[in-house]
Amino acid sequence: MQQQQQIQEEMFKRRLPVVIFGLLIVSIFLLGRMVSFQFQYQWAPEVINYLEGLRNSGYSQTLRLAAARGTIYDRGLQALAVNTLEYRVGISPNLVSDPRQVATQLAALLNLDELDTFEKLSTNEPYVLLAARVSAEIGHQVAELKKDIPGINIEPIARRSYPQGTLAAQVVGFVGGDLEGYYGVEGFYQEQLAGRERDEQVSNIPFDLPVDREEDHGGNIVLTIDRDMQFLAESELQTAIAESGSRSGTILIMNPRNGDILAMASYPSFDPNTYFEVDDASLLINPAISQQYEPGSVMKVLTIASALEKGTITPQDTYVDQGSIEIGGRTIENWDRQAHGVVDMTQILVQSLNVGAATVSLRMGPSDFYSMFRAFGIGRPTGIDLQGEAAGTMYVPGDENWSESNLGANSYGQGVAVTPLQMLTAVSAIANDGLMMQPHVVRQIIDGDIVQTSQPSALGRPISAETAEIVTNMMVAVVRDGLDGNASVPGYTIAGKTGTAEIPSPVGYEPGVSIVSFIGFLPADDPQVSILIKLDRPSGYWGSQVAAPVFRRLAERLVILLKIPPDDVRAALAEQGGVVSEIDR
Repeated sequence: MQQQQQIQEEMFKRRLPVVIFGLLIVSIFLLGRMVSFQFQYQWAPEVINYLEGLRNSGYSQTLRLAAARGTIYDRGLQALAVNTLEYRVGISPNLVSDPRQVATQLAALLNLDELDTFEKLSTNEPYVLLAARVSAEIGHQVAELKKDIPGINIEPIARRSYPQGTLAAQVVGFVGGDLEGYYGVEGFYQEQLAGRERDEQVSNIPFDLPVDREEDHGGNIVLTIDRDMQFLAESELQTAIAESGSRSGTILIMNPRNGDILAMASYPSFDPNTYFEVDDASLLINPAISQQYEPGSVMKVLTIASALEKGTITPQDTYVDQGSIEIGGRTIENWDRQAHGVVDMTQILVQSLNVGAATVSLRMGPSDFYSMFRAFGIGRPTGIDLQGEAAGTMYVPGDENWSESNLGANSYGQGVAVTPLQMLTAVSAIANDGLMMQPHVVRQIIDGDIVQTSQPSALGRPISAETAEIVTNMMVAVVRDGLDGNASVPGYTIAGKTGTAEIPSPVGYEPGVSIVSFIGFLPADDPQVSILIKLDRPSGYWGSQVAAPVFRRLAERLVILLKIPPDDVRAALAEQGGVVSEIDR
């Protein structure tokens, strides 16, 4: 046995140098490979960043920080959307020495049930939430209390605040709990308002002094909306809703010269500060740009303008109104079911004759009629800088749903659907010498030292200046002769047209209900504003009786707010070389 052990030791001594030499060779080879790898190959940047992150994780961490959201202002720089802080309040019960006293103090401060708070503080939980959101004022009071009570945790929460409340809510939109903008300007300009996220190294060492840093900030936005005009429009709309018994409605005020939206009011609306309490999601959507409706007789203005532009008619042309006309197997009648005899083109608008509009469209033919309606923007979005715009609906020859009867019905606003903004934009082209401007709600975007100012943009010129002047004079006659003064403003010449539209249903049109509207602009000879009034399902049936008086009340206050002199004053100024034009608000 001893001899065998000696033999094994002898073999081990002989083999040991061989093993050591082999290990040395392998070590030199591996070391050489490592050196070769280091000098021959470039490390990928992501690999370097990952390794550096591992190296630094013990004493620092990388946080992705969002920029402060930009402020939204009206055109007079009154804040419509700002940033505020709220706080989430929690506590560690296992650090509370006197749960009863602490429960009394916190319940009173946070408006909580004292017994429920005491029960939460009597557990051994490491953390319990006491209040998900409290105001900055209460948060500061809790912070003072934290000095004497260990375990209180206060976490700041960025929040979007809307100091004007419901004013222009459907234009502005809101910011959700995920800090994303939804609807309106907040949604459409999310990227510009939110700014750029950034990564920042934050020390984990408690005794490191914080580094002063310049806060990132999203771009500020100045709207074309005028707060005073918006308030006026919303107030008049609510009054009109209450007086007429309407279910809903919209008022739009636009500068026809450049497309600035000065006011965009709809009812019902919501408070963006409490958007999460809204049960009906449709309230969040702006009906002025998203709700389609058949406009009724206001469309006759575009029919006459189109026929004049195409040379199909002249202002002096007449036709014999027999009270009805058949087109494509459909009998079209006037609103009063009466025959009006020999009628000229102006009286088609003044008396709002369906037979007259259908006669004109029949003379034009489908090709000219629909090409002109397309030129006025019917059936396509205006491109306004707001989320959720609808395109409207207009069937044309070749579409499955089009028939020859549509040619007659579309001429007086039936069988075709528009949004309130589309309708106002089209009629505003008449106010602007035939040039149709793209509507917009943003005037400026201010990003640091960079200021981007929106420039007026034309959607096209559907009619000439000569045609626009002729149609304007016809619309003046409508207000002067056809509405019994319901839309007249003393001292000012108004151009306008009413609309009374039936409401379609799956089985035809609903009996006894309507959508009433009025579109007008003033002063007629030098338009500063164009206005749309729309009321849904009022107790009164006709636009001339319900919508026109609302226009009159609104216009009477607007000329004062905008400081537009009466016609005779402007004429006197013009004789002396003065100019009164262009809204400067």
